[in-house]
Amino acid sequence: MKTLEDLEVAGETVLLRVDFNVPVKNVNGTRVITDDGRIKAALPTLKELLDRGARVVIAAHLGRPKGVVSADLSLAPVATRLGDLLGVPVVLAPGVTGPDIVAAVNALTPGSVLMLENVRFDPRETSKAAAERAELAAELATLADAFVSDGFGVVHREQASVTDVARVLPGAAGRLVEREAGVFSKILADPARPFVVILGGSKVSDKLGVIGNLITKVDRLVIGGGMAYTFLAAQGYGVGTSLLEADQIDTVRGFIDQAEKAGVELILPVDFVVANEFAANADTRIVAFDSIPDDWMGLDIGPRTRELFAEAISGAGTVVWNGPVGVFEIEAFSAGTRSVAEAVSACEGFTVIGGGDSAAAVRVLGIDESTFSHISTGGGASLEFLEGKVLPGLTVLEGPHE
Repeated sequence: MKTLEDLEVAGETVLLRVDFNVPVKNVNGTRVITDDGRIKAALPTLKELLDRGARVVIAAHLGRPKGVVSADLSLAPVATRLGDLLGVPVVLAPGVTGPDIVAAVNALTPGSVLMLENVRFDPRETSKAAAERAELAAELATLADAFVSDGFGVVHREQASVTDVARVLPGAAGRLVEREAGVFSKILADPARPFVVILGGSKVSDKLGVIGNLITKVDRLVIGGGMAYTFLAAQGYGVGTSLLEADQIDTVRGFIDQAEKAGVELILPVDFVVANEFAANADTRIVAFDSIPDDWMGLDIGPRTRELFAEAISGAGTVVWNGPVGVFEIEAFSAGTRSVAEAVSACEGFTVIGGGDSAAAVRVLGIDESTFSHISTGGGASLEFLEGKVLPGLTVLEGPHE
């Protein structure tokens, strides 16, 4: 994969694809970014390009506008925040392509930054038709001399500003994408052992590929969150009104058998915090895994499970955590996810937070981010990497360019 060392950028205009799809909420009529982690993650590449004398044109998206311009999904607050972090003005262009954008790019001087408006405002960005994506990519390519891919959160997508433009311009991976790819490649190829993977989140179906690819590679597989109830049901236990994917029970039984045959330690919750409804003020109890009342739902792992999971994590050579083990957004059901985060934080091995809700949980719960070896910026991309899938936004950086 080509990296920044392979590009001569001094005096050149670089189109930089980043992932600035950050959470934004409306506070008294003002759009406020609630987590700028992804913006900060792009700073090393941005600063290097600027220090080397490049003019930088940023392409990014926010939300899913589906080709429709929306003031609620404008990148305006992102441009402002990036300017604050960089210490240089970041001008937001009035659109994605067109004569006004060309004029704005031509006005750039070395060491300056222009951010294109939300690239998904153009329907061609996410079009299923390769010709439509290629058309937008050709227009984007006229704005720059080179392309740098630093949005790891989108490298699993075939999109105009991710893959198609990389087929037109000389391209390379930015520092973030380079590090993310290196981390996950090492995990899959040569993990320090014991290799422990913790999978949470709501649905087993979201993690089928990951479980299938890793179940013979790991030493311990720890299952929490909504996924756990399908594993319990597969073993014949009642789960009350807890989240359950009944159509995945046979698949999960297969995983349980596969883990046993491979000598993989499969660790499931032994107790839960259950509630009579999904609400912050619900009545709660702590019950054993085989004693969930018929009309109650599990919303967090219990205290014995927290100890069990922490013991499984302690002493690991490599830990990958993807998905919270409870409804951490509600304080009454956050203790399990906090305990996992603290156990991973305390582990002296190589620790990776697999993006998405796990990364959000670390920040919401106030865990020191510097205590983890790596916090991924791409939930979906990290999952597909762990599944062993080919990520088109990475492979396009490997071959020769037209």
